[in-house]
Amino acid sequence: MKLAIKGFDQMSLVDWDGMVAATLYLPNCNFRCPYCHNAGLVLLPDQYETIPLDVVLSYVTEHNDFLDGVCITGGEPCMHKDLPGLIQALRDAGMRIKVDTNGSFPDMLERLIADELVDYVAMDVKAPLDYESYAKSAGITDRRIFNKVRGSIEILMDGQIDYEFRTTVVPTLHRASDMKLIAEQIRGARRYVIQNYVARETLDPSFMDELPYNSERLNEFKKMVGRKVDECVIRGKIDV
Repeated sequence: MKLAIKGFDQMSLVDWDGMVAATLYLPNCNFRCPYCHNAGLVLLPDQYETIPLDVVLSYVTEHNDFLDGVCITGGEPCMHKDLPGLIQALRDAGMRIKVDTNGSFPDMLERLIADELVDYVAMDVKAPLDYESYAKSAGITDRRIFNKVRGSIEILMDGQIDYEFRTTVVPTLHRASDMKLIAEQIRGARRYVIQNYVARETLDPSFMDELPYNSERLNEFKKMVGRKVDECVIRGKIDV
């Protein structure tokens, strides 16, 4: 397996709600979100040491008495053809699996679900589901990629796998009207997460000056969105 692991958090209480999880970071991404805080993994992944899979498997096997599972994030995990092999190795070590994705690889997502390789999917919804809004928030220039995002939303909403949609809200990109529109477009979703923006090593340096929404504003969004989905939660409340 040629898939390179570029980061390994041995224990996290925040990457999978209600779970004690190890987190793996995979390189590269086909999006260029200007506010991305994993810019190094996206633009220059070779600057990071590659962590041997054997090291990861040894750790999770030794600590499966308290680890509930493994979160696989990035970058964009689903762009890697070897992802199923990585997950199967972790499954064989007794781990449940959460995958974070931008939703632009619906074929891989469908395969993971069909082969019962994933227990939970967290999919980013970067903006309202029109090409112009998405291009601005995700840094994409190909309408076909946007159409694939819509396909992944349908896969999750029509299937049985446990999932959440999530939007990182950036004041210059996401207004109340945007949040209302997203909520309407994913009406009936099981879970929607409003993630507050954190200015940290952003892909576009100008976003380092961006101030996040305060808790009051986030709760206004939650109240508005919560009418459309089964559950709405906030992550990363920050008062400014």
